[in-house]
Amino acid sequence: MKAIVAVDEHWGIGKGGKLLCPLSADLRRFKTLTLGHPVILGRKTLSTFPGGRPLPGRRNLILSRDPAFQAAGAEIFSDREALLAAAPDDSIVIGGESIYKMLLDVCDTVWVTRIFRTFDADARFPDLDSDPAWTASASEPPLEENGVPFQYVTYLRHLRA
Repeated sequence: MKAIVAVDEHWGIGKGGKLLCPLSADLRRFKTLTLGHPVILGRKTLSTFPGGRPLPGRRNLILSRDPAFQAAGAEIFSDREALLAAAPDDSIVIGGESIYKMLLDVCDTVWVTRIFRTFDADARFPDLDSDPAWTASASEPPLEENGVPFQYVTYLRHLRA
């Protein structure tokens, strides 16, 4: 399983349920990497999508503690075990904060967009640079959009012997 996330310099990912700094290049990359793959997300993240609807061209697997929650075109799971039993290996975790924290241990790759700014975030991704289980294995040249510098970095989790 993989995860994809955009983070600021302190691993912040959002504020008030919104992205810190939407970058059109990053959103295109997100679409390219996730299209055709199952995506795993929480109910609150789903509510931030246009119309609160699941992403088209992907199998949407939603984790929600609300037993009454429904979303047309999505599969709803009430716990991690049920979700993991149904999620194929090529699934991609797309957020939010609690979903990342809950499922990071089953991911072997994280595609990170590092935004070289600090924002007032109220949601964070675990700091992979300080976790010895993760290594930045590849990075692309830095980019800039509307004066905001960023870089794509791929992290791989070390397999335990």
